[in-house]
Amino acid sequence: VQTLWRSLEPVFTGGDIAKQMPLQAKAFAGIDKTWMRCMEKSFETKKVLSCCELDLLKDNLPDMQKRLEECQKLLEAYLEGKRKLFPRFYFVSNPDLLKILSQGSEPTSIQEDFEKLFDAITKVEFGKSDKKGS
Repeated sequence: VQTLWRSLEPVFTGGDIAKQMPLQAKAFAGIDKTWMRCMEKSFETKKVLSCCELDLLKDNLPDMQKRLEECQKLLEAYLEGKRKLFPRFYFVSNPDLLKILSQGSEPTSIQEDFEKLFDAITKVEFGKSDKKGS
């Protein structure tokens, strides 16, 4: 549960992807709240064995695992959709693609990823543009 939560938490707690997947972000928020409650209770329980016997953990961890796996599958489907729209995304891993998509509004932050997407391009210079409404 912790591993899945840690990989999904930055994706669904803000940024462009959370805005594009509002239902999944809302579902993750519920999981996140339960996870935080479990972690607070675990922190309060000083002995490991006592912590493992907490009903809160026994009751919630299996359900959280299932719900996190559903979020993961939906995220993978979202990434696959982006890859179908722009096939060069097939050249990058899921973590790299998440980084690219989540920082899409700031293209200079993904300079290191251009080489993965385009042969012989390692850097792109962006000029300032005037964005005036017509």
